[in-house]
This record gives sequence, structure tokens and C-alpha cells, in this order.
Amino acid sequence: MKKAIQFMIISALAFTLLNVGVKYLGKFNVYQIVFFRALGSLFFTFPFLLKNKISFIGNKVKLLVARSIVGLIAMTMFFASIKLLPTGTAVSIRYIAPIFAALFALFLLKERIKPIQWLFFIAAFCGVLMLKGLETNVDSLGFVFALISALFTGLVFIIIRRIGNQDHPMVIVNYFMVTSFIIAGILSIKYWIQPIGIEWVALLSLGVFGYFGQIYMTKALQTSETRLVAPLKYIEVVFTMLAGVIWFTEDYTIVTILGMILIITSLVLNVIVVKRKQ
Repeated sequence: MKKAIQFMIISALAFTLLNVGVKYLGKFNVYQIVFFRALGSLFFTFPFLLKNKISFIGNKVKLLVARSIVGLIAMTMFFASIKLLPTGTAVSIRYIAPIFAALFALFLLKERIKPIQWLFFIAAFCGVLMLKGLETNVDSLGFVFALISALFTGLVFIIIRRIGNQDHPMVIVNYFMVTSFIIAGILSIKYWIQPIGIEWVALLSLGVFGYFGQIYMTKALQTSETRLVAPLKYIEVVFTMLAGVIWFTEDYTIVTILGMILIITSLVLNVIVVKRKQ
């Protein structure tokens, strides 16, 4: 359990550095940021697949392509929201993705939702409304981008479940990164800004932080019971808030903090309930 906690903390730190990097690179168009995020990860996925002689094509090609396109939309919207919102707020809203996933599962996979889970979902949405409805400093467009990101991330969860064990996790990630690299690369041509000095390092590091964040989160979930470790992923919100305050002098009101606490608490309780019923 101790190792699992350490792995999850490392994962949260990696994702926090990714979020901070996106915020720092605010002058670059979101497509260019997505392009470099994908490029950095491809340095890891391609060698892994080649070394382990795993097919790049995969088995569930249509689902792999669908997951990649939906994931690209989710990532683009999230990065766009970070440019307009305080980083902690953007991350908090994105984390309601499991709620959308549960709703998609209800209608598409005919899965049941426990009555108490509806209570948690309503509480989490109340937290989201607190972030926007009671706050005047939350950019409306950024708020919409974050919600769209959460919606599409929820759909990603469903598609990955449909893929199941029929494709290696690294094949799924590689499809996502290749698709993002190509599409974002083409879309970024019109808005391309030539990076200078440290900006090259910052842009390429996005993929590195994203890759290691995903790897260590997976290690944590493999090391211990999901219901015990999964709630720890929400410490990314805390780390990101602290980073935003320190590096970008972001300001969080009491209402904002209470909204974030309500979202995180509701989602943590939902994870515990879901894993107990399995």
C-alpha cells in the first residue's frame, strides 16, 4: 500500500507539472501545445512497442481511432480551459468526467447506477455550479471548454472499456498520440510560433510529464486495491492549486475552494461505493 501511495503521488506531481507547463506556454496556440504533448510521448510509446514486438495496428481499429479522436477533443478542450481559467479550477471541472462516464454507461452499456451515486453526482455538480455560478472571476468560455473536456473524457472511458483487454494499453496510448500528433500538427501550421530557448524544453516536457503521470498511476492501481488508491489521484487538484498560487499568483476564493472540496469529496465517495459493489 505504501508503494501504491508513492506511485500515485509521483503521478499527481507529473500531471501537475504538465498543467503548469501548459499554463506557462500560454502564448502558444492550443494545437501547437497538443502537437508537442503528443510528440514527447511518442518518444516512449514507439520504442516500447518495437522492443516488445507489439503490433502498432492493434485489433479493435475502429474503436482505437474513435478513442483517439474523442481523446484529442478532450485534451484540446482541457488545454484551452487552462489558458483561460485558474489551473486548479480547470482540473477540478475536468475531474467530473467519471460522472459523464457513468451516465454514458447507463444509456449505452445499460449499467445500473446506485441511488447513493446519484446523490454524489448531484453534489459534485453543485460544486461545479459553485465554481461558476457564485464566482465572477471564472471565464465563461474557459468554463465551457472544461465541461466539454470532462464530457469527452467520460466518453473515452466508455470506449476504452469496449476495447477491454483486446489491445495492449500502450497500443491505445500510441494510437491517441499519433492521431493527436498528426491532426494537431496540421491545425497548428496556421498559428505556429517558433519556440525560443527554454520554450523548446517546456514544450517537449509536456509529453514526458504526461507519459510518466499515466505510467505511475497505472503502477499504483496495479500495486493495491483500486478503491483504496484511486481517490488519491485527486491530490492533483491540490498540487495544481499550490503551483498556480506560487508560479502564476492565481487567486482562489473561499467559494472556489469549497466548490473544489465538494467535487473531490463526492467523486472520492463515488469511487469507494463503486469498488465496494464489484
